[in-house]
Amino acid sequence: MGNKIKKINGHSYDHHIHNHEHGHECNGHHHHNHIDVSEVSGKKLFWVILLNFGITFAEIIGGIISGSLSLISDALHNFSDAIAVIISYIALKLGQKENSLKHTFGLKRAEILAALLNSAVLVGISVFLFFEAFKKFYYPEPILGSTMLTIAIIGLVGNLLSIYFLEAGSHENMNIKSAYLHMLSDAISSVAVILGALGIIFFKIYWIDPVLTIIIGVYVLIESFKILKKSVHILLEGTPVDISIEEIKNIVEQIDGLKNVHHIHIWSVGEKDIFFEAHAELEDMMLSDAGKIRKKVEEKLLEYGINHVTLQLEVDECVEKGILCG
Repeated sequence: MGNKIKKINGHSYDHHIHNHEHGHECNGHHHHNHIDVSEVSGKKLFWVILLNFGITFAEIIGGIISGSLSLISDALHNFSDAIAVIISYIALKLGQKENSLKHTFGLKRAEILAALLNSAVLVGISVFLFFEAFKKFYYPEPILGSTMLTIAIIGLVGNLLSIYFLEAGSHENMNIKSAYLHMLSDAISSVAVILGALGIIFFKIYWIDPVLTIIIGVYVLIESFKILKKSVHILLEGTPVDISIEEIKNIVEQIDGLKNVHHIHIWSVGEKDIFFEAHAELEDMMLSDAGKIRKKVEEKLLEYGINHVTLQLEVDECVEKGILCG
C-alpha cells in the first residue's frame, strides 16, 4: 500500500501507520516462545547431529558384517536425518538474525523452508522403504540375527536420546517438529529392526521385517504430509488456518469510531510471526483520536496471536466495503 496523505478536520497526515514496536511491548507478549525454543533446541540439535552420524557409522558396519539390508537401509535413513537436522540447525541460526535493509522481515522463512525440505525428504524415504519392503518380502535373505539385534539396540538408544533432546521444542516450532519426526521415525525403525532380529533368531520369521517397515512408512508418510501442507500454506502466504478473516472483521468493526475495515490481508512470515494489513474507514476525527482507535485494533488482534499490524486510515473512500475492497 502506498503512503497517502489524508486530511481529517483540516490536519494532513500520512495514514499508513505501522505498529513497529508492538512485537516487543504489547502486554508482554513479544514472541518469547520462539526465542526460548531457538536457544534451547539449537544447542541440542548439535548433539543430535553427532548421535546420528555415530548411529549411521555403527549400522553400516553392522549391516555389512551381519548381511542385514534393513540395518544398512536404516543407516541411510539416519544419515539423511543427520543432514536434515543440520539444515534445521542452520535454519534456526538464520531465523535469529536481525531484520536488515536487505531482508526487512529477517530470515524467519528459513525455518519454514527447512521444514518443507525435511518433510519432502521423509516422503521420499517412505517411498524407498515401501520399495525395499516389497523386495525383501518376496526375496528374503539370510541374516546374522544376533549382530543385527545388537546394532539395532545401539541405534535405538541413540534415537531415544535424540527424541529426548528435541521433544520439548517440537511442540512450539514446526522446523524442530520436522527434525523430531525424523528422529521418531528412526526410533520406530530401530524397534522394527529389533523385533525383526528377534523373529529371525527365535522363529526364523524373515517376513516380519518388511511388514513392520511398511507400517513405519505409512506413519511417517501421514505425519510428513501434515508438515508439508502447513509449510506450503505459509510459503504461499495463506491466512493462518486457525484465524477467520470474517470473525476478525466483525470484532474490529465493533470498536467505536471505526466504521469499516476492508482490503484485509493476514499472513505468516514465520510460524510465530503473523501479519495483518487493512484499510480502516473512520469517522472524521482528529489524528490523536484515530491513533487511539488504531491502538484498540492492535490490542484486539493480539488476542488472536497477530503481532504485526499495518492500518491505512481512510474517510469515505471504499464503496463496496468488503473484505477485499480496493
